[in-house]
Amino acid sequence: MLKKALENVLTEKESDELISAFDQIGEIIIVRIPDSLLSKKKIIGKTLLDQVKIVRSVFYQASAVEGNFRTRDLEILAGEDNTETKYKEFGCKFRVDVKNAFFSPRLSTERERITNLVQDGEIVTNMFAGIGMFSIMAAKKKKCTVYSLDINPVASKLCETNIKLNKLAGNVISINGDASEIVNNQLENKSARTLMLLPERSDEFLESAIKTTKNGGIIHYYSHIHADKKTDAGKLSEEHYLSVTSVKSEILDSKIVRAVGPRYYQTVVDVKISK
Repeated sequence: MLKKALENVLTEKESDELISAFDQIGEIIIVRIPDSLLSKKKIIGKTLLDQVKIVRSVFYQASAVEGNFRTRDLEILAGEDNTETKYKEFGCKFRVDVKNAFFSPRLSTERERITNLVQDGEIVTNMFAGIGMFSIMAAKKKKCTVYSLDINPVASKLCETNIKLNKLAGNVISINGDASEIVNNQLENKSARTLMLLPERSDEFLESAIKTTKNGGIIHYYSHIHADKKTDAGKLSEEHYLSVTSVKSEILDSKIVRAVGPRYYQTVVDVKISK
């Protein structure tokens, strides 16, 4: 449908590139546009707004996700200039601000995987929780307690809102602040499972993840890995983790979460640690 709508504006190759580079989040579309097509961004935005009927806003992502707060610059192309929306995933409801707090719809499969691994009665530390999606999805299904940490006050506030939006079997505790400081002050040897969903800075925070995790607990260690062959990425991520960890670790699993660039992957290694 979108290809047909764009056929008078873009070539078939340009259309393919564009369609693979946009995310729909509730009533919002975010599109990444190659430099070669920036002159057509307004008509692209209007076309997307006209063709995707439930959408009220189309934004161009003008920067990468960056900074301690993990935010991005968005430029309105068509519709309402409002970056907040509602989003649903696997039976959970979320209030999202796509500009001012980290959120990615492309992690839905990984969120479901982690939710299925969490056990009733577990205490979980989610070190970089954003608006609380991993935390709330786990506590929706399991009678667990999740400490949901984020340094971005907007993200933490949205997490608190999202906790109230969902009927949880377990408990989510949203804490705003630096993950390392929170672990040192409140959460040492607290968790049976720790999530480190900040792949670009996992090495920096690994000691804090080890500190919050009990002996015999599990760490989900995310990283960015360059691999010439896609099939090598998981093994390379295991080797990288083992080269930087300070504790005895049993590798339980490793996998690609998603591609983030040419021969560049976001990976996760699940490890059981002994302290």
